[in-house]
Amino acid sequence: MIVRFGYVALPLNLHNGSPNKTITYKRFTQLPDKETQLYKLKSLVKENLDATRRILIYNKAHDIMLYRFTSKLVPLVTHEEVFEWNYIDEFKAVYDVIGSYVKENNLRVSAHPDHFTVINTPNQDIFRSSLKDLEYHANIFEAMNLSEKEAKLVLHVGGTYGNKEKSTVRFVEQFSEIDKKIRDRIILENDDKSYTAKEVLKICKELSIPMVLDIHHHWCNSDGEKIENLLEDIFDTWRNEVQPPKIHASSPKCLKQPKAHADFVDVSFLMEFINKAKDLDYDFDVMIEAKKKDDALFKLMEDLKLQDNIEILSGASIKYKTP
Repeated sequence: MIVRFGYVALPLNLHNGSPNKTITYKRFTQLPDKETQLYKLKSLVKENLDATRRILIYNKAHDIMLYRFTSKLVPLVTHEEVFEWNYIDEFKAVYDVIGSYVKENNLRVSAHPDHFTVINTPNQDIFRSSLKDLEYHANIFEAMNLSEKEAKLVLHVGGTYGNKEKSTVRFVEQFSEIDKKIRDRIILENDDKSYTAKEVLKICKELSIPMVLDIHHHWCNSDGEKIENLLEDIFDTWRNEVQPPKIHASSPKCLKQPKAHADFVDVSFLMEFINKAKDLDYDFDVMIEAKKKDDALFKLMEDLKLQDNIEILSGASIKYKTP
């Protein structure tokens, strides 16, 4: 069983490595004219894309094969009061370079649209803005020539709105309204307060889409279900994909803030899951969602060296050795 590790968006050890450079809407409106505003937006996108290109090179140098793109590559892109502009053609050559690097090095990339992107909302204005945000993410991946199989969008089911059953039905109904080229990128994750792993798995089976298991969220919100009783079915949702199953891993910050992510990943917390997954003998990937980003990944790899039955394969991958 081979397990690979990645992290989210911002490496802490890469100089000038932020791909999240942005501008507030207030500051944007204070710029003197549309020409200046557009110049500022283009400048920020150029910086963010260059940082992203360098991040992927940095990751490859450290054997990190998983990476989640920031959702903020194009600042204010979905803001209702900001004019639309062509953020694709202007930077097509850079998108091509990034996408080619991903493909040539067999990297696994994804994105996680922000919490305001909600499919099961009863508010149609919010639903339309959510579709706009999903379209933006899909446009970026298409510009990189990354197919629906190669670059996924991770979403939560959404809110319960006072009736979880009706909200689940509404998710399924409104999911069908999404353009197929976007819909085929979507994978669902269990959350820490509303939809358990078992409930998300049921939706994924109905819609035939992959599920990402978040082990920290399951620890917070499970209705007492044991993950070992769900895991085979969760991993099986990936059977028609080119990539192995993926999970999210983080640790509770403290007892007073159990849902908050800690700076690092508690290796015993992760090993508890790995020891349950080993019986399935599935290769899978782990997206680390700890606050310390790549530092958390590097520390976890050092901690894993001390664990029984773990063989270190590279700077960001391990093999579970059957005793």
